[in-house]
Amino acid sequence: MDLIPFFLAGLLIFAFRVIDVALYSMRLLMVLQRRKLLAWVFGFFQAAVYISVVRSVILNIGEWNRVVGYAAGFATGVVVGMLIESRIALGYTRLRIISPRLGDRIAEVLREGGYGLTEIPAQGMEGMVTQINCTVPRRQTTRVLEIVEGADPEAFITAESVRALQRGFWPK
Repeated sequence: MDLIPFFLAGLLIFAFRVIDVALYSMRLLMVLQRRKLLAWVFGFFQAAVYISVVRSVILNIGEWNRVVGYAAGFATGVVVGMLIESRIALGYTRLRIISPRLGDRIAEVLREGGYGLTEIPAQGMEGMVTQINCTVPRRQTTRVLEIVEGADPEAFITAESVRALQRGFWPK
């Protein structure tokens, strides 16, 4: 057996499987963002790559290099898809910020930064707190968290993904 083609076949399966799973991740992201045309495009190419890779593995099922390449490519593709998704960062994040003492200061610096928010007086476990709801583009989430941390290092913060529907202040 010639080792170079043997390992090259496994490496090619690995590479195409990484591409397949990364395309799958992107397709899912487009579905969640309701971008139909892009979801179709990613789905088309993902399916074409997938069928080609599976065919190669099935037709040569006795060659462990292809099976290992397939499995390692899948696992790596999951991570690559996650990295791509975090770089693209489509959509919005709603931050819920709770501060027992510095809610006014947090709201002030966020507004100065151009962020819309809603302040809500609330009752916490140990007394009155300020709850701030602030929706920002996902790629700005880290920056907003830095602003909040600078204003009140003890603020309690939760985040969740949201979809913009209508009206209100939606930052660009």
